[in-house]
Amino acid sequence: MKKKLLSIILACAMAVTMLTGCSAGGSGGTKVGVAMPTKDLQRWNQDGSNMEKQLKDAGYAVDLQYASNDIATQVSQIENMINSGCKVLVIASIEGDSLGTVLAQAKEKGVKVIAYDRLIMNSDAVTYYATFDNYMVGTKQGEYIEEQLGLKDGKGPFNIELITGDPGDNNARFFFGGAMDILQKYIDNGQLVVKSGQVKFDEVATQGWSTENAQNRFDAIIAANYADGTQLDAVLASNDSTAMGVTNALVANYEGNHSNWPIITGQDCDVANVKNMLAGKQAMSIFKDTRTLAAKTVEMVDAIMKGKEAPVNDTKTYNNGVITVPSFLCEPVFADVNNYKELLIDSGYYTEDQLK
Repeated sequence: MKKKLLSIILACAMAVTMLTGCSAGGSGGTKVGVAMPTKDLQRWNQDGSNMEKQLKDAGYAVDLQYASNDIATQVSQIENMINSGCKVLVIASIEGDSLGTVLAQAKEKGVKVIAYDRLIMNSDAVTYYATFDNYMVGTKQGEYIEEQLGLKDGKGPFNIELITGDPGDNNARFFFGGAMDILQKYIDNGQLVVKSGQVKFDEVATQGWSTENAQNRFDAIIAANYADGTQLDAVLASNDSTAMGVTNALVANYEGNHSNWPIITGQDCDVANVKNMLAGKQAMSIFKDTRTLAAKTVEMVDAIMKGKEAPVNDTKTYNNGVITVPSFLCEPVFADVNNYKELLIDSGYYTEDQLK
C-alpha cells in the first residue's frame, strides 16, 4: 500500500515536470497575474511560490501579489494587473463576493479569470475554477471522528466542538457541510454532545481563518463549558490554522485529561501542525499538494492562451450565483503520523529537517 501511495505521488510530481516542460516557450512571454489573499498562512505562501515557478517554467511572465487579507488591496492589485497587460488572472479571493466590479472590467478588456481554490461568487467573468474536492475534505474529517470514537458501533456520548473557516469563503461551507453530513446524525441522537450549543455555520465560522480568532473563541468555550475538567473528546476543525488556535487554547486552559487528548482534525499539513501531530496534539490533517493544483492551473492558462478548452471533471457543482463554473477538482489525501513521511517527505514536499 505504501509503495502504491508513493508511486502515485511521484507520478503526480512527474506530471508536473512534464507539463511545465512541454509548455515552455509556447506563451511568448504573456503576462499572468496571480492574486493571493495573504502571506499570514503558510499554505498561501506555498501556493504562490508553486504557481509562480510553474508559470515561469512554462514561459509566462508573472505578476504575483499578496493582499494581506485586505479586500480593497486585492481589488487594487487586480485592477493594476488588468491595466498592466495581464492576459489571464489567477485569483484566490479573500472574499468570494467582493470582486464583481473589478472582474467586470477584466471581462470588458478580454482578460480571462481562473478562480484558484476559492470560488469567486456572483460574476460571469470566471472561466475556470481549480480546487480540491472540498466536500470530500469535510467527509474525510467527519469519517475520521466517526471511526475514532466508534460512533457506528453506538458508542458515546462524547463531547465535541466545531470550528470552520471564513464565512465569506465558499470553501468553508463545503468543508463544514461534508463533515456535518457525517456527524449531524450523531448530534441528533445524542452520541455527540456540543456543550457550547454552537452548531450552525455562522456560529462556528472563523473570520479570516485566523488562528488568533479561533483561539479566542475556544478560550471562551473552554471557560464556559470545560473549566471544571469536563472531558472534551473531539474538535472538528476545518483546517490547520483553526486547529492551531484550538490547540493553543487547550494547552493554555484545558483542565481535562491531557493523557486522553481531544481528537483534533485539520487540513493543509502546515509544518507547525505536522509537528503537533507528531507531538500528539493534533490527530490528523488533509494533505492538498499545491504542486498538483498549480500544475492544473497552468494547464488551464495554456488552454486559454491557445483558444482551447481545458480538461475539467465537474461542470455541475460550483454555481457562483450567476454561472456554473467549469471546475477541476484535485483529490485530497488523509494524513496522520502513520503516513506523513511517505506523503510529505518522500514526495519532496518538505524536508525531514523542516519537520524536526
